[in-house]
Amino acid sequence: MLHKVFPDKEKAKSMFNMALERERSIFFLEKTKFTTIIAENYYEVIKEIATAVLLLNGVKAIGENAHKEVINSMKKHANLNDEEVSILQDLRLRRNKSMYEGKQINSSYLNNHKGNLLSIIKKLKKEFMKRT
Repeated sequence: MLHKVFPDKEKAKSMFNMALERERSIFFLEKTKFTTIIAENYYEVIKEIATAVLLLNGVKAIGENAHKEVINSMKKHANLNDEEVSILQDLRLRRNKSMYEGKQINSSYLNNHKGNLLSIIKKLKKEFMKRT
């Protein structure tokens, strides 16, 4: 559930910086061996930047479907389109299956979606920077 909160610029900046650190770490992982970890890290980067954007807007997601709502809210708060949101929801589900069921994420997933994920990350970063 999305709740109105007081905009928290410092917390948002901290989350954004953590996301940047996580993003940099991806480049040190071997793509063929660590596909699942790389995909999970892309998800975390996106989620953290999206959460930071929400905090700048005085919005916080709380509860069982918080991550789903964070992603959906990026249509409004970061101008993501339906296809981009769909890609992120698919990544969220894959990440959840990986984290909670031990399911691996196939390398073909990253091969097919890496460009889209990087484009979304760039878009979210731009939105964050515009608001700070």
